[in-house]
Amino acid sequence: MDSGSIGKDKFFQRLKNRLIRKAEAVWSYWNDGIWRDTRQKWWINILKTINISVNSFTNKDLQTQACAMTYRTTLAIVPALAMLFAIGRGFGFQTVLRDELYNIFPGQKIAVEKSLTFVDSYLDQSSEGIFVGIGLLFLLWTLISLISNVETSFNRVWGVSQGRSIWRKLTDYTAMLLILPVLMVCAGGLSVFLSSTLQNAFDFSFMTPVIGCILELASWIFTWLFFGACYKLIPNTKVKTSNALIAGVIAGSGFRILQWLFVTGQLYVTKYNAIYGSFAFLPLLLLWIQLTWVVTLTGALICYSSQNIFLYAMSSQIEKISPSYRRKVTIAIMTLITKRFVNQQPPLTSVQISAMAEIPPRLVSDVIDRLIAAGLVNRTLDNPRVEVYGYQPAISPQAITIGFVFKRLASLGESDFIPGFRKKFSAMYADIDEAEDKCAEYGDKVLLSDIEIETDNK
Repeated sequence: MDSGSIGKDKFFQRLKNRLIRKAEAVWSYWNDGIWRDTRQKWWINILKTINISVNSFTNKDLQTQACAMTYRTTLAIVPALAMLFAIGRGFGFQTVLRDELYNIFPGQKIAVEKSLTFVDSYLDQSSEGIFVGIGLLFLLWTLISLISNVETSFNRVWGVSQGRSIWRKLTDYTAMLLILPVLMVCAGGLSVFLSSTLQNAFDFSFMTPVIGCILELASWIFTWLFFGACYKLIPNTKVKTSNALIAGVIAGSGFRILQWLFVTGQLYVTKYNAIYGSFAFLPLLLLWIQLTWVVTLTGALICYSSQNIFLYAMSSQIEKISPSYRRKVTIAIMTLITKRFVNQQPPLTSVQISAMAEIPPRLVSDVIDRLIAAGLVNRTLDNPRVEVYGYQPAISPQAITIGFVFKRLASLGESDFIPGFRKKFSAMYADIDEAEDKCAEYGDKVLLSDIEIETDNK
């Protein structure tokens, strides 16, 4: 082999190694490095949003929640359609909604007609209840239960452990049931309704393509507004409108694409009607519902991460947090709450604690839940209309020391439930109890109200 061939081989080998190292560096940055990059540049934020979106589709918990919501949605399909048709009749859109269902389920006319028969029967029963309005109340309660499950899923994404009270569920959910279906009716039937109305009133045949594009864009906008309103209204926490709209545009676009794929897929399964009859569309319908919930929950994650984009990076570290570091974070949060009370300042909310101490919201919520369970912290509700909780000490600040907090937290949960365990390891019990007492004795010398902390005044 001549020197020229050897030189070429070495060159290509070096090029190959360089490309491999470059690919490994890009992959490492995508998986972990991007979350350690604190530069506030727009392209980095976009990469983080894409990263979250991709990872969300492979998130096991997200898939589990989507499966659960698919089951609950299937049970609520008839009441939900009944609500849509009740509102549609009030606006004169019932024919538009019926035609839209036929467009969504091409080749499944028999199944759609059967479903609409169920809807008509449901509405007839709701309007002829034994007591006045009992049918409507049952309809609303079915849908309120579905939205309550959606709120639970959204709250889990936001790290919110406290849901709405019963009264706020009745008032807020009823308002949502009046607003959100109108947006869906507009998104689904606006183009059909307006195009037929304009064609009957005016001769715009020369502008038909332009009008079609405008109406299609309006339909997309209403879909974006629907998802944005969901992300803004449903979680039991303060969501910025801009973040909700960004997530609404992404999730709404994903939903419209998914809807198009579903309609297209329906055209290819009609040949199975000869085998399955009117049930041929059911497997595809269930798959579509599950994917719709995956898109919806992914949008909720995007909304949360865009509002807390730099704190979201620590989610993997939170899952692997060491007991020692958790204790330090707990003492820091408890110190903030105690010093606010001693200084006669208003109680801090979990969002304010997260911003002031620069601790991820999920970790703050987890720590506060443990402090409440240990009897160290109480919730306060200054404004019942907003239902945003603040937190203050549950006992006198003069009794709250580091050792006292550790004792309370260490006593959480079940203990001494293994028969004969204490007797068999009595010497070990004595040594551990003595060590814990010495640690607590030292910790009792430090009051949380005397600890100096440095935080930004936000």
